[in-house]
Amino acid sequence: MTSVEKNKTYTVTIDDLSHEGLGVAHIDGYPLFIENALPEEEIKIKAVKVGKKFGYGKVMERFNSNPERQEVKDLDLLRSGIAPLSHMTYEYQLRFKQQQVEKVLKTIAKLPDLSVAATLGMEHPFEYRNKAQIPVQKVDNQLMTGFYRKNSHDLLPIEDYLIQDPKIDQAITTVRDILQRFKVKAYNERENTGFIRHIVIRRGHYSHEMMIILVTRAERFFKGAEIAETIKAELPEVVSVIQNINPEKTNVIMGRDEKILYGKATINDTLLGKTYQISPQSFYQVNTEQTEILYQTAIEFADLNSEDIVVDAYCGIGTIGLSLAEKVKHVYGVEIVPQAIEDAKANAKNNGIKNANYEIGKAEKIMPRWAREGIEPSVVFVDPPRKGLDEKFIEASVAVNPNKIIYISCNPATLARDLRRYEDLGYRAVKVQPVDLFPQTHHVESVTLLVKAV
Repeated sequence: MTSVEKNKTYTVTIDDLSHEGLGVAHIDGYPLFIENALPEEEIKIKAVKVGKKFGYGKVMERFNSNPERQEVKDLDLLRSGIAPLSHMTYEYQLRFKQQQVEKVLKTIAKLPDLSVAATLGMEHPFEYRNKAQIPVQKVDNQLMTGFYRKNSHDLLPIEDYLIQDPKIDQAITTVRDILQRFKVKAYNERENTGFIRHIVIRRGHYSHEMMIILVTRAERFFKGAEIAETIKAELPEVVSVIQNINPEKTNVIMGRDEKILYGKATINDTLLGKTYQISPQSFYQVNTEQTEILYQTAIEFADLNSEDIVVDAYCGIGTIGLSLAEKVKHVYGVEIVPQAIEDAKANAKNNGIKNANYEIGKAEKIMPRWAREGIEPSVVFVDPPRKGLDEKFIEASVAVNPNKIIYISCNPATLARDLRRYEDLGYRAVKVQPVDLFPQTHHVESVTLLVKAV
């Protein structure tokens, strides 16, 4: 049993950071996680949650500051989890992310000698997100937009999100106010009533084309076309207004069915000189500038030549494979999302790329069939979601016997787990490069080169 009691105050010294950037202090060996706290800071805290193995504290008073602390522009950016590292200098954030990757490679992957390069950061680590998903609620008879307080559904009103494209921030308030003028009712999640659930906005980093997606509970949208025309009139960059219908009582933001209220079904943007069409639900990296650095790093690690056969697993709308298609003999892409494969095929055609083929399905099922058909990849690129690679995929990727595997990861812990498995199956990780796609947050992407052991 711990001696720490809920709602009591304690004076502690922060001795570490969690992987999410929370300060860690110990009272008689009992760990407390504390928001907005850095190592070596002595603080008075209030214990706000006490469990059997760990608890959470809230800063009441700070007696000294870590020299890497910087002033937080808006504490709601911490409370909501939008920018949980915004109390750290950017140089400190980059070192923290490098250390997170190093830590799991030692503890999980059991690869203590694998060196991790310094994190590649941004010159301007703000205002980078090309996509926003903002909940709408009714407060004092007005529509309110903002972000939920962490671990709750209490909406904090926010208009400057710090990390989003400022044109998107402006568009959120404009669209919200138009919906208010048309007396559109906000969704009530407790009762599953009301109409407008979320405003989702995508804006091309280079093209500046803007898509507005209005997520609604019901299909019938009174004056929907008129609202879309008004949005276009007040936001000239808008080329697409989509209604997405989500009738379910769920935390999932978007539903399956969509209607075009104005303009096109997609927007276009550019990445490493190629143009991509982006659908409402397509996966497209939210930081275009750093994605170009991420992909360039992956391509450099692969050291491609004109005879290479490349498999782009988890290919999405084709961004990785099409970025390197001109350097290789052929690209084969696979993805389970049908709309993404449609977009990938269209993107290959629109960019005049004829040596790329795309198929719907699970890579672990499609790749063995390709092997039976005589397709022998020399390089496999993987860019999985946060849960990492399925064991069957790892086995399938080893079975096709590529010379190299390029692993693009968004989760150091699952990367480390998967690298351990590859090591056991004869593929050795030789270099790791973290890239900061999400400044002011604890998330870190990385590129790892694996080579076949000889």
